Amino acid sequence: MAEVALAAQVRTAQGSSNSRRLRASGHIPAVLYGHGIDPVSLSVNGRDLRLALNTEAGLNALINLAVDGKTHLALAREVQRHPVRGTVAHVDFQVVNRNEQVTAEIPVTFVGEASKVTKFGGIVEHLISSLHVTATPATIPSHIEVDITELELDGAIRVKDLALPAGVTTAVDVEDPVVIGKAPRGAAASTGDAEGEASAEG
Repeated sequence: MAEVALAAQVRTAQGSSNSRRLRASGHIPAVLYGHGIDPVSLSVNGRDLRLALNTEAGLNALINLAVDGKTHLALAREVQRHPVRGTVAHVDFQVVNRNEQVTAEIPVTFVGEASKVTKFGGIVEHLISSLHVTATPATIPSHIEVDITELELDGAIRVKDLALPAGVTTAVDVEDPVVIGKAPRGAAASTGDAEGEASAEG
C-alpha cells in the first residue's frame, strides 16, 4: 500500500468556537493518539486531508503524519462529517507500528453478472458491504472483490469463499453469507401449494 505524507500543526486552543474558526480557514481539527503517546490536538489542511483520504486505499491509507519535526505512521480511525454538507469536520489519527497487526474495515465490491439468478427472475441480495479484517498496516487491502458470476438461485457466497490476501484474516463467522441468489417472490409459496395439492391427491 502506498504511503501518504500529511503535515499537521499542534493545536493549543480548544473548544467548539476555535474548531469553527479552523474550519472557516480551511483547516480541520484532529487528534493523534496511540502507542503510548499522550493524545495531541492537531489541525490539518482540509485540502491536503481530502487528497490523503481519497487514494485507492480510502480511509485505510497509511499516513506519514509530520508534527513538530517528527513523523508518525498513522491511520485515520474516525472521521466525523458535517451532517448536511458531508465535509470532514474532525478526524482521529491512530499511531501504528509497521510490524503489528491492526483491524480495519474494508469495502466489499461485487463484480460479474449473476445470470443464473436473474434469468429465473431472482434477486441478487448483498448482505455484507464491508468486512472487518486484521493485517499489518501496509498489507491492508483497499477492498475485497467478490465475483458473483457463478452465483445460483438459492445459492450463497459465504465469508469462507472470499479470497483474502496473504496475511489478512477476519473474525467474521466464515459461514455468514456475503451475497445470496434470492428466489423470486411467490416462488416458495407456489412450491408449497403444489406440494399440498399433491399430498391431497394422494
